This record gives sequence, structure tokens and C-alpha cells, in this order.
Amino acid sequence: MDTTVVNTGAEEKTWGGGNKPLNASYGKMMMWFFIVSDALTFSGFLAAYGFSRFKFIDYWPIADEVFTHVPFVHGNYPMIYVAFMTFILIMSSVTMVLAVDAGHHMNKAKVTLYMFLTIIGGLIFVGSQAWEWATFIKGDFGAVETRGGNILQFVDAEGKRVALSDFVVAGEHERVEHESKNGLWFVDEGTLPTYTMQEVITGFESHPDLAIRTQTINEQGHKTVLSREESIKQLKANGIGIVEGANLRHNEYGTPLFADFFFFITGFHGFHVFSGVVINIIIFFNVILGTYERRGSYEMVEKVGLYWHFVDLVWVFVFTFFYLV
Repeated sequence: MDTTVVNTGAEEKTWGGGNKPLNASYGKMMMWFFIVSDALTFSGFLAAYGFSRFKFIDYWPIADEVFTHVPFVHGNYPMIYVAFMTFILIMSSVTMVLAVDAGHHMNKAKVTLYMFLTIIGGLIFVGSQAWEWATFIKGDFGAVETRGGNILQFVDAEGKRVALSDFVVAGEHERVEHESKNGLWFVDEGTLPTYTMQEVITGFESHPDLAIRTQTINEQGHKTVLSREESIKQLKANGIGIVEGANLRHNEYGTPLFADFFFFITGFHGFHVFSGVVINIIIFFNVILGTYERRGSYEMVEKVGLYWHFVDLVWVFVFTFFYLV
């Protein structure tokens, strides 16, 4: 029987049929496949956001007027805390690079240290995003929604936003709970607003220095401020409800579509970061236990590092689309 082996030359080619295409292991190749597919998913979400914003460009909320909060600090600090979150996430990517490099040199102590710092950075980011969500949902000014679904905000003589609590006095509100005997047991009750429309109108009329700002952006790139007479007319004729904060149906900062995209895309990214933190913690304990020392390779650190860098890169695009552009 002829056992001669024919050398086709395929063994010397990168894609010649070997089990390590591009000299990458199966695990790393699968991680790259996941990253590519996930990148397409995020691209679709951001493209939808871009098209929607372009369609409603004259009504889209201005990020500098929405994300102005800093924990434990009162005042108006546009984008400061979001920039801090971004810096923390980018620095966690740097510590991940250092952890991977230490793994290449089989330096267990440094891998442990840098993995720990990466986990801390991820936890700070996730916690900050949760705080940002809570602040966005709660709101701090309040606004009036019109019949057409537009938002009317209140400003002083200098054009600065004024909270409803600064000029509206809340009265006694009595609410009758939906009861089954009234055939309304299936109706979902919403949260009772702090103020009624009549209380807002009364408070607005008693403060002559106030005006109404619409969600329409003028040629100068600022929200349109109505005259005093037009403000009162709009409030009485079109105001139908009070909006405090933002959710999937109402948004005191402008069109609800902005809030929908914000919650979905940042939430989807936040889930990725949280998942990365969990995976990093598992890898971290394996490093401490010496699992990869016994294997003679820290490739698992490198694979989770690829995922972490991808999450950081996606945030750069999310940050650009939502906060900068």
C-alpha cells in the first residue's frame, strides 16, 4: 500500500486548512466573531438614532442642557460627569492592556493587580450610569406637555430654566383609587403629578418675570423663547399635563423619542459593561487561584480583554452620538 504523503503547500498558508487561522486559537476566533456581530447590532441602533435625530432635528433636546448633574454637587455642569465616566472607562481599558501584557510575561502579581483595577473601573462606570439614569428619570425642573405632544419649559428673564417648585404652590390633592366595583380594576394608575395645570397657570401668572421656552430650536441653535403674552396663551390653550422627569412615554427635556433611544442604547451598553465586569471577576479569581499558571498561558485574560476593549470602543461612539454631536 502506497503511504506517500503529497505536500500541497496548504500547510504553509494562513488559511490553508490548519486549526489556527491567522495564528489565532479557536477561542480567540470565536470572540472576534462575537465582536463583529455585536458591532453590527450597535451600528444598527446608532444608525436608527441618527436617522431619527435628523428627522426631528428642530425638536431634539440639547445634551448640554440635559446632562448637567454631578453627584453631591449642586449647580449646572454640562457634560462634566459624563466626561468623567468616559475617562474612567478608557482608563480601565488601559489597565486591561497592562494585564494582558503581564500575562504574556507570566507575571501573576501584575495580572492580578491590573485585573483588579479594571474591575474597579467597570464598577464605577456601571454605578455612574445607574445614577445618571435615576437622575434623568427623576428630572429636576418639570415642564408642561401640550396637546400635540410638545414640551413647554419655563425660563427666567435671563433665559435660564426655572423649576416648577420655584413658582408653583401645590394644593391639596385628593385621588380616588380605581376599584373593581367601578369596573376599573384593570386600569393601571399612573403617578399623580406634584402639581395640577391650574396651579401651574396660577403660579406662572403671578411671576411676571417668567416666560415659556418651546422645544423648537431656532437658527441660533437655542430653544425658542416666547413672549410673555404668547406664553400665557400657549399655557392656557394647549397645556394638558405636567411632566416631571423622563420615561418611555413622556420627557420633560423634549421629544420622548430621545428618552426611548437613551434608555435602550445606553442600557444595552450598560448591560455589556456589567457582563464584562462579571466575566472579569471570574477571570480575576482564576488568576488568584493559579489556574492560568498551571495551564502555562493567560490567553483567557487576552480573550476577555478583547471584549472589554470592544465595550470601551462602543462607548466612544455612544458618547459621541448622544452627548457631543
